[in-house]
Amino acid sequence: MVDADYLVVGAGAMGMAFTDALIDHADVRVALVDRRHSASGHWLEAYPFVRLHQASAFYGVASTLLGGGQLQQHGPEKGLQERATQSEICTYYARLLDRMVESGKVEFFPNSEYLGARTVVSRVSGERFEVPERCRVVDAHYLAPSIPAEKPAPFVVTDAARVLPVNGLARLGEAPSQYVVVGSGKTATDACIWLLSRGVDPDAICWVRPREPWMMNRAVVQPDPATFTRMAADTMQAGAESTSLEDLFLRLEDAGIMLRIDRTVMPTMAKAPTLALWELEQLRTLENVLRRGHLEAADRGRLAFADGSVAVADDALVVHCAADGLKYPPLVPVWRPEGITLQAVRAGFPCFGAALVGYVEATRHDDEDKNRLCPPTGFGNSMAGWARMNVHGTQAVLSFMAEPDIKKWANAAAINPARTPPEYPGSAALDDARERLATHLRPGLARLAELS
Repeated sequence: MVDADYLVVGAGAMGMAFTDALIDHADVRVALVDRRHSASGHWLEAYPFVRLHQASAFYGVASTLLGGGQLQQHGPEKGLQERATQSEICTYYARLLDRMVESGKVEFFPNSEYLGARTVVSRVSGERFEVPERCRVVDAHYLAPSIPAEKPAPFVVTDAARVLPVNGLARLGEAPSQYVVVGSGKTATDACIWLLSRGVDPDAICWVRPREPWMMNRAVVQPDPATFTRMAADTMQAGAESTSLEDLFLRLEDAGIMLRIDRTVMPTMAKAPTLALWELEQLRTLENVLRRGHLEAADRGRLAFADGSVAVADDALVVHCAADGLKYPPLVPVWRPEGITLQAVRAGFPCFGAALVGYVEATRHDDEDKNRLCPPTGFGNSMAGWARMNVHGTQAVLSFMAEPDIKKWANAAAINPARTPPEYPGSAALDDARERLATHLRPGLARLAELS
């Protein structure tokens, strides 16, 4: 028996953010369990050239800033906030884990699985342990992403085909005459950008893009109060004035918020990771784009789709970037008698949401009140889903920021994208953005709700 008040299942980004906020505001003992060998979640298995698609300051835990909060000094993103690499993220979480364990409040159980019924088993030794009935189980794995390194390609791969997950690109020993990148999301865009950065001719890349994606302009999703508030105001104004979902996203595009790779095609996917304009320019150099739905099979020299097949080079290397990434399970109350289920509780930014749940758990006692403050919002996928996420997320922000202690805590947490730090000097740009947001917030929310 392990004496613990909480059993947190999953030491990825959300599990760590919850645990950090909980132990910083409550005198409790936590048993932290993960099937991997350390904290960091899927980052331990991610492709080596991955970076955060968002500013480092928005990621991690409330108590400890990821990176130095610095602006990039060189390169095409000069002036934007730094974005951590895979190794920097894993190092950050390893140090956080050490701090948690050294506090005496957290005991970590790596390479272990939660079996249910308050029982955990080691995947290495087979040893089992239980936690007491009073221990609250926290599911920090509910939204765990699927990644190509751990999930087989979602299409048939014949023996003659050359297929590898995106992780394998960095370890290639010989160049093929053609690369086939399969996927529509951020992993696929990263793979294309990486290949181009290594001198691959754009004409040697075939991009299988089942759905056309909307992405957000990274320059407007920054930890600067004036910039972020202006983006929120522009979003609500676009919502208030839009006549349809398509019109909404075109208005967001005109406002410099949303980006699409091909301006002649209306995207249907709206997971909306951030993208830099320099990346957009490079992606637009790829002209061999297959928009024929999901790839059904890869064979030597041929790709099969529902409506037929397409010839590719005999030695073509098919790069699997088609894991589903973000998850869309049913929304459930965060607090239920059987435990706590971590979910996004604002539009995007799951690290902040998990930290908020940890803070609320530490400072409130009534589960009904906790659920009022932290309603789950889910993630966007379609355009309607993105609009719905923003409606629910904005309503949640209005609810929890009305609590004085939460507002004070949130404004001190760098991972809160909408915060105004106490030391922020203020500016005319921020005042203007706030005034516009106040003007357009209610009509924008009402119209977004109708569209979703």
